[in-house]
Amino acid sequence: MKIAVLPGDGIGTEIVAEAVKVLNALALPLEMETALVGGVAYDAHGHPLPEATLKLAKEADAVLFGAVGDWKYDKLERQFRPEQAILGLRKNLGLFANFRPAICYEQLVGASSLKPELIAGLDILIIRELTGDIYFGQPRGRRIATDGHFPGAEEAFDTMRYSRPEIERIAHVAFQAARKRSKRVTSVDKNNVLETSQLWKDVMVEVGQQYPDVELDHMLVDNAAMQLVKAPKKFDVLVTGNMFGDILSDEASMLTGSIGMLPSASLNSSNQGLYEPSHGSAPDIAGKGIANPLATILSAAMMLRFSLNQEAAALRIEAAVKKVLEQGFRTADIYSEGTTRASTKEMGDAVVKALA
Repeated sequence: MKIAVLPGDGIGTEIVAEAVKVLNALALPLEMETALVGGVAYDAHGHPLPEATLKLAKEADAVLFGAVGDWKYDKLERQFRPEQAILGLRKNLGLFANFRPAICYEQLVGASSLKPELIAGLDILIIRELTGDIYFGQPRGRRIATDGHFPGAEEAFDTMRYSRPEIERIAHVAFQAARKRSKRVTSVDKNNVLETSQLWKDVMVEVGQQYPDVELDHMLVDNAAMQLVKAPKKFDVLVTGNMFGDILSDEASMLTGSIGMLPSASLNSSNQGLYEPSHGSAPDIAGKGIANPLATILSAAMMLRFSLNQEAAALRIEAAVKKVLEQGFRTADIYSEGTTRASTKEMGDAVVKALA
């Protein structure tokens, strides 16, 4: 089982190191090869996603990814910015389905900004379409406006677009995931304004007829954002487009107490996947040893489950994380009075110890 390890920038190297340590502790037949990606790859090779890195990712069964980005690269032309690496990997590997579970562990109920009764026992799954929508739609660019309110002024434009097959395949993913959970899907769109969203809703209804055992409802994205903080436990599986999913999944992460607890999986049709924490590179805390590695460690568990068919090993990691939280270990983002403050490395060490 070959894993491409791409730590990236900022805290990426720190958190991925702890996930690799946990994987090594499982004593599975894993072959892990590390490569540069993001800003560090640009510095070394002049591109955030070098050909050698992309080749490694394509040949691997799964990719363990850290994070990319740093303020010092913000003035680069867009195609050379670190964030283009993750977009390139999604496109080249066909990673169209993004899974972001938001689970509030019993030990972290107090870390959430919401009342305990709202989030105790929370377990929802956000499924985000990942290779379409406004992030990839063409045409896009800058030009001098010839119409609108300010003709002659500089303007920028992007294109939101979805095709029927793109929506159909993510719909099937959502319904099949719901069958393994509580058999409820909420489709999120903006069909009262956007033609793209009207097609999205129409296709979701059609595909839903193939899953009569799964309940389907629809919600406008602004209402969904409100309901996530008003009554999050009313949801089970949410499925939505690329941009809405980006925003809603980050909002949902704070229900769990910290975005440092939120893993993710991005899969293609062959279950080859890229696994990463939902947070970014956090250059402001890079090198300080205070980043939370649990989202990356839990992403490694998702990797074992979805791409490597190692369910038992995945469950072992998840149980170890729960045990560490029960023991009171906390990184700075989830620390509270009466718990034990732990560094990035100490948290990883504690998970390894709990595995035993």
